[in-house]
Amino acid sequence: MTQMTPPEPQLVQLGVILTDRGSRYAVSGATVTSRVEIDAVLARLKRDKAYAKATHNTWAALLPTGGLKADDGESGAGMVILRMLERSELKDHVVIVTRWYGGKKLGGDRFRRVQDAVRAYLLDQGFAE
Repeated sequence: MTQMTPPEPQLVQLGVILTDRGSRYAVSGATVTSRVEIDAVLARLKRDKAYAKATHNTWAALLPTGGLKADDGESGAGMVILRMLERSELKDHVVIVTRWYGGKKLGGDRFRRVQDAVRAYLLDQGFAE
């Protein structure tokens, strides 16, 4: 008997939405209900060589089992995404903020850029006004 593979979650990519001192930020997301689906979305995103070579692919999701996040080297960024998802009450969805480092440290502004990216995604998908 052949086991059916579940369909991959639909990945929404807004591409590069902002730049700051050479760093470029993109945002992507998908509906997910498990860590396995999150991993599938991340793998699909990284099939694109530009995303695979990005400095950071930070993400967060609110699942029935609770919140999950990963900073991917951008310390604290996953928590910023998670808090925004909680405030908007967006459940069963992963949001990924990708950064290509531009050579200049942004300090605390990097969190504002992550927020800007998540806000753009929420607006684009109709989850915020």
